[in-house]
Amino acid sequence: MRRIKAPPAKVWAAITQPNLMLRWWGPDAGPTLSAVADVRPGGQFSVVFRLLNGDEHNPTGIYQEVIPERKLAFTWDLPETSEPVSLVTFLLRPFEGGTELTLMHEHLPNEDERKSHEDGWNGLVDKLSSFLGDFE
Repeated sequence: MRRIKAPPAKVWAAITQPNLMLRWWGPDAGPTLSAVADVRPGGQFSVVFRLLNGDEHNPTGIYQEVIPERKLAFTWDLPETSEPVSLVTFLLRPFEGGTELTLMHEHLPNEDERKSHEDGWNGLVDKLSSFLGDFE
């Protein structure tokens, strides 16, 4: 869980609007190259980002659950890997002064993948927090 000094509406916009996602998405300071977000159940998700080491990744998925300003769940598929499709969920809860963001990534195949994704998601949420303004 992370506290972000921005209301749920701004956090929601940042995680669902491609023009905003382009400004912060990714696990390190590398650029986001493209973003597609058809935010409705059954809609497509796709982001291309480049890591500082030059590697490019293109996670894709299908939105599973969309509750504006509260919950966003989508499948997560990294076509360039043999990793099975998994599930990513963003939960947003308002609190005085901002939003509590909980990010879960379920159905990863093993501990190495879990740790790798945990590191990546922590970096991504750091970038989101900086983009929106840190609370703590």
